[in-house]
Amino acid sequence: MTKIKICGLRREIDIRYANECLPDYIGFVFAESRRQIEPAAAAKLRARLDPRVQAAGVFVNQEISLITGLYRGGVIDMAQLHGDEDEDYITALRAAAVPVVRAVAAGAAIAAPETSADFLRFDAAPAGSGFRGGAGRTFDWRILRDIRPRVSRPFFLAGGLTADNLAAAIQLLRPYGVDLSSGVESGGWKDLVKMRAVVEITRAARD
Repeated sequence: MTKIKICGLRREIDIRYANECLPDYIGFVFAESRRQIEPAAAAKLRARLDPRVQAAGVFVNQEISLITGLYRGGVIDMAQLHGDEDEDYITALRAAAVPVVRAVAAGAAIAAPETSADFLRFDAAPAGSGFRGGAGRTFDWRILRDIRPRVSRPFFLAGGLTADNLAAAIQLLRPYGVDLSSGVESGGWKDLVKMRAVVEITRAARD
């Protein structure tokens, strides 16, 4: 039963789209990005989000107090970490009952890290690029399939997923979840038709 997350929501209309399509998760980007949203704006959007949809917050090397405050305030349901956060950082979040997604870079090779995070998230990241996700690049999914026996956590697959390749990715890897952002945008903004299509594809693949 693969779940679907649509990341980078930042407008009221994006929330209306999500309420119509009902993905399992949406994401608010609090790290520096063209999709970045301020906590107060995210709180207003979360208040309009259908309660059946959970919200993740995307962070890069930010204060733990920011994350725990957003979690306690009901703005996010989990923290997705894309920076250099170490195991002590993750342990502190989990001690505050915050579920954690640890982003992992996938280049020509990939490793299954030892971590106490609740979930992993594999995304394309060419070596030396400084890339932290969200650029719509794919990677060779077969390398993830090959290391899957050593992946001890449920994982999200990300990177260049669209309506054209989503079903194949789910069929090959059977991930816990798939995570899309640019793949459901037109002109840099969320597109209802694309969002609806990928949600329907994911639901069909997991039936």
